[in-house]
Amino acid sequence: MAKSNAARAKSAPPKATQPAAPLALTGVRGAATAGTAPDLDQLIHERVRLGIVSALAVNEALSFTELKALLQASDGNLSVHARKLEDAGYVACTKGFEGRVPRTDYRLTAEGRRALARYLDHMEALIRATRATTRAR
Repeated sequence: MAKSNAARAKSAPPKATQPAAPLALTGVRGAATAGTAPDLDQLIHERVRLGIVSALAVNEALSFTELKALLQASDGNLSVHARKLEDAGYVACTKGFEGRVPRTDYRLTAEGRRALARYLDHMEALIRATRATTRAR
Protein backbone atom coordinates (compact mmCIF):
# COMPACT_ATOMS: atom_id res chain seq x y z
CA MET A 1 0.00 0.00 0.00
CA ALA A 2 1.47 3.35 -1.03
CA LYS A 3 1.83 6.15 1.48
CA SER A 4 -0.04 9.33 0.82
CA ASN A 5 1.82 12.63 0.51
CA ALA A 6 0.57 13.67 3.97
CA ALA A 7 1.86 10.44 5.53
CA ARG A 8 5.21 10.82 3.80
CA ALA A 9 5.53 14.42 5.03
CA LYS A 10 4.93 13.31 8.62
CA SER A 11 7.57 10.58 8.51
CA ALA A 12 10.18 12.51 6.54
CA PRO A 13 13.11 13.82 8.54
CA PRO A 14 13.01 17.56 9.14
CA LYS A 15 14.98 19.69 6.73
CA ALA A 16 18.27 20.99 8.04
CA THR A 17 18.09 24.61 9.02
CA GLN A 18 20.82 27.12 8.47
CA PRO A 19 22.96 27.72 11.55
CA ALA A 20 22.45 31.06 13.22
CA ALA A 21 24.73 33.83 12.09
CA PRO A 22 27.78 34.24 14.31
CA LEU A 23 27.47 36.77 17.09
CA ALA A 24 28.94 40.18 16.44
CA LEU A 25 31.31 40.81 19.30
CA THR A 26 32.24 44.39 18.63
CA GLY A 27 34.52 45.90 21.17
CA VAL A 28 35.62 42.54 22.60
CA ARG A 29 39.34 42.45 23.29
CA GLY A 30 40.88 39.30 21.92
CA ALA A 31 38.27 38.76 19.20
CA ALA A 32 40.07 37.90 15.98
CA THR A 33 37.41 39.59 13.85
CA ALA A 34 33.91 40.85 14.37
CA GLY A 35 31.61 37.85 14.43
CA THR A 36 34.00 35.44 16.09
CA ALA A 37 34.12 34.50 19.72
CA PRO A 38 37.17 35.73 21.58
CA ASP A 39 39.83 33.25 22.52
CA LEU A 40 38.98 32.46 26.10
CA ASP A 41 41.89 31.70 28.38
CA GLN A 42 41.57 27.90 28.36
CA LEU A 43 43.82 27.70 31.39
CA ILE A 44 41.22 29.56 33.47
CA HIS A 45 38.15 28.26 31.64
CA GLU A 46 38.41 24.75 33.15
CA ARG A 47 35.99 24.39 36.09
CA VAL A 48 38.43 23.62 38.93
CA ARG A 49 40.98 26.21 37.80
CA LEU A 50 38.25 28.85 37.44
CA GLY A 51 37.15 27.95 40.96
CA ILE A 52 40.68 28.31 42.32
CA VAL A 53 41.27 31.68 40.64
CA SER A 54 37.84 32.99 41.65
CA ALA A 55 38.24 31.93 45.27
CA LEU A 56 41.69 33.50 45.46
CA ALA A 57 40.41 36.71 43.85
CA VAL A 58 38.19 37.35 46.88
CA ASN A 59 40.58 36.00 49.54
CA GLU A 60 44.11 37.17 50.26
CA ALA A 61 45.26 33.55 50.49
CA LEU A 62 43.74 30.10 50.95
CA SER A 63 45.31 26.88 52.13
CA PHE A 64 45.24 23.69 50.10
CA THR A 65 42.77 22.25 52.63
CA GLU A 66 40.47 25.27 52.37
CA LEU A 67 40.49 25.17 48.56
CA LYS A 68 39.91 21.42 48.57
CA ALA A 69 36.83 21.78 50.79
CA LEU A 70 35.53 24.82 48.93
CA LEU A 71 35.82 23.20 45.49
CA GLN A 72 35.00 19.66 46.65
CA ALA A 73 38.04 18.39 44.78
CA SER A 74 40.29 15.44 45.48
CA ASP A 75 43.88 15.99 46.59
CA GLY A 76 45.26 14.87 43.24
CA ASN A 77 42.81 16.87 41.15
CA LEU A 78 43.38 20.07 43.10
CA SER A 79 47.16 19.72 43.11
CA VAL A 80 47.33 19.16 39.33
CA HIS A 81 45.16 22.20 38.58
CA ALA A 82 46.93 24.40 41.13
CA ARG A 83 50.29 23.42 39.62
CA LYS A 84 49.11 24.43 36.12
CA LEU A 85 48.05 27.83 37.45
CA GLU A 86 51.35 28.16 39.32
CA ASP A 87 53.36 27.24 36.19
CA ALA A 88 51.48 29.95 34.27
CA GLY A 89 52.32 32.51 36.93
CA TYR A 90 48.67 33.03 37.89
CA VAL A 91 49.02 31.59 41.40
CA ALA A 92 51.84 31.68 43.94
CA CYS A 93 52.33 28.76 46.29
CA THR A 94 53.98 28.95 49.70
CA LYS A 95 54.86 25.77 51.59
CA GLY A 96 55.61 25.69 55.26
CA PHE A 97 54.64 24.13 58.54
CA GLU A 98 52.00 24.94 61.10
CA GLY A 99 53.53 23.29 64.10
CA ARG A 100 54.55 19.91 62.72
CA VAL A 101 51.83 19.81 60.10
CA PRO A 102 52.73 20.78 56.51
CA ARG A 103 50.73 23.71 55.14
CA THR A 104 50.45 24.91 51.54
CA ASP A 105 49.00 28.35 50.92
CA TYR A 106 47.98 29.84 47.59
CA ARG A 107 47.48 33.43 46.54
CA LEU A 108 46.54 35.05 43.25
CA THR A 109 49.41 36.91 41.57
CA ALA A 110 49.04 40.24 39.77
CA GLU A 111 49.26 38.35 36.46
CA GLY A 112 46.55 35.96 37.64
CA ARG A 113 44.33 38.90 38.59
CA ARG A 114 44.83 40.44 35.12
CA ALA A 115 44.11 37.09 33.42
CA LEU A 116 40.90 36.69 35.43
CA ALA A 117 39.83 40.24 34.52
CA ARG A 118 40.40 39.51 30.81
CA TYR A 119 38.49 36.22 31.10
CA LEU A 120 35.54 37.93 32.82
CA ASP A 121 35.54 40.70 30.18
CA HIS A 122 35.30 38.05 27.44
CA MET A 123 32.51 36.18 29.20
CA GLU A 124 30.54 39.40 29.80
CA ALA A 125 30.88 40.32 26.12
CA LEU A 126 29.60 36.89 25.09
CA ILE A 127 26.66 37.21 27.46
CA ARG A 128 25.78 40.71 26.17
CA ALA A 129 26.02 39.58 22.54
CA THR A 130 23.93 36.49 23.19
CA ARG A 131 21.25 38.46 25.05
CA ALA A 132 21.10 41.07 22.27
CA THR A 133 20.74 38.33 19.67
CA THR A 134 18.06 36.37 21.53
CA ARG A 135 16.03 39.51 22.24
CA ALA A 136 16.13 40.49 18.57
CA ARG A 137 14.65 37.21 17.42
